[in-house]
Amino acid sequence: MKKMEADVIIVAGGLSGLAAACAAGEGGAKTLVFEKANTTGGAANMAMGPLGVGSRMQRESMVAITPGEAFRKHMFFTHYKVDARLVRDFYFKSGDTIDWLEDMGVEFAGVQRAFSAPEATRAYSEGEFTWHVVKPEGGGIPGPRAATAMVKKMTEYAREQGVEFCLETPVKKLIKEDGAVVGVIAVDAQGEEIEARAPSVIIATGGFGANPEMIKEYCGFEYGKTINNFAVPGMVGDGMKMAWEVGAAKTPIIMEIMYQLPDNMNHFYIEGAFRQPCLWVNRNGQRFMPEDQIANTTFTGNALATQPGKIGFAIFDAKLLKRYKKKGPDIVSHVHPHDLYDHFEEQWERDLAAGYEPICQADTIEELAEKAGIDVEGLKAQIEEYNEMCETGFDEVFEKDRHYMEPIAKAPFYCCRQTVGAYGSLGGIKINHKMEVLDEEAHVIPGLYAVGTDACSIYGDTYPFTLPGNTMGFCVNSGRIAGENAAAKVSEF
Repeated sequence: MKKMEADVIIVAGGLSGLAAACAAGEGGAKTLVFEKANTTGGAANMAMGPLGVGSRMQRESMVAITPGEAFRKHMFFTHYKVDARLVRDFYFKSGDTIDWLEDMGVEFAGVQRAFSAPEATRAYSEGEFTWHVVKPEGGGIPGPRAATAMVKKMTEYAREQGVEFCLETPVKKLIKEDGAVVGVIAVDAQGEEIEARAPSVIIATGGFGANPEMIKEYCGFEYGKTINNFAVPGMVGDGMKMAWEVGAAKTPIIMEIMYQLPDNMNHFYIEGAFRQPCLWVNRNGQRFMPEDQIANTTFTGNALATQPGKIGFAIFDAKLLKRYKKKGPDIVSHVHPHDLYDHFEEQWERDLAAGYEPICQADTIEELAEKAGIDVEGLKAQIEEYNEMCETGFDEVFEKDRHYMEPIAKAPFYCCRQTVGAYGSLGGIKINHKMEVLDEEAHVIPGLYAVGTDACSIYGDTYPFTLPGNTMGFCVNSGRIAGENAAAKVSEF
């Protein structure tokens, strides 16, 4: 068995692990990162950027939100069911962390909301300007995977601080002696066991988005059936299990809900084209929410999860499609391309021919319902009621913005089944505001920290879309705080 020693050991090199590595290295700690993949970044390689409150960029952009305001908004949103000190320290660190990332070479395209909503719906769906979107490598418009540029800069910076990365080397077990965690057992790519010891170990394994069994056990969803979440290979909950084995207390675990299509990245224009305030119904043919609220993908995912079969259907007709093609989408997303409808028909025909199961097209409402799996009579009755309200210009059921009250009347009719999605799991390991892991009696387990989504239990039951970039923000800030605290311990030994 190979032996290694360090001041700080970090289990996994995703965003939170990288932040911990950068901070620990800056603090002069000899730092080892064990990562099971052959590269760093984890889920952050699919993302766009973190939250920050009080950054230089915000001040220069005349964004006035303060850390204290963000803290209060967050705590009101969660009804104080989460750790106030942990939330407070996260927000008050977050602006400086954006500056810290810029200082190491990360470039941001700007600070923005997650989406734009009309005035009538802003109270709950309009976000603050907290999302610091990373400038993609080579320039261009930011989109999914833009944060890869940040991952590369952080990895380079960590190496400059002397951090050693052991790739394709998963950690299998924590070493606990005399009540304290003092190291890990890992296995390298050749199958050799490694015993690595350090006075501080930081778990940063990213939750269990790729573990269908844990998703069902802890969150009640069936992967591929009632939820289609991002499943980054390797994120199977191993860090949580290792922490629980050495006495860490469990916190409630949720999925970071939104909604998406199966294999959505290969059907991106279709997905974006139907994220519009057209007509949305459940499988009984009934509307279930005001469609002008669907831009908040967390709220929409929650609503879908309450419907029969945990599914819904978005429907528009030929006339509405013509309007979208001429004027563009009603809801402009910073995730999906703005030229959705320039490419819609090409992908639509290709996906129909390939038998992409969530979509269908028909020349009658009856045929559309049968193809989609919607109750025929229920859909006919709903469309009749909806079209009458469109004529009067007022939604008597949900008071949907009259600008979006367009009848479903002209064939062909287009339908896309919508399912619950998620970015991954949130929570599992109980921590304090220093990112130290706690046992069932809320006592610190010496030498053990947890960061990122393994320990992100600060949202209650719903992600706070009003403060966008939040999960990535928590990852990078929790990692940085843990790395700083672990490095500070070096002088104690």
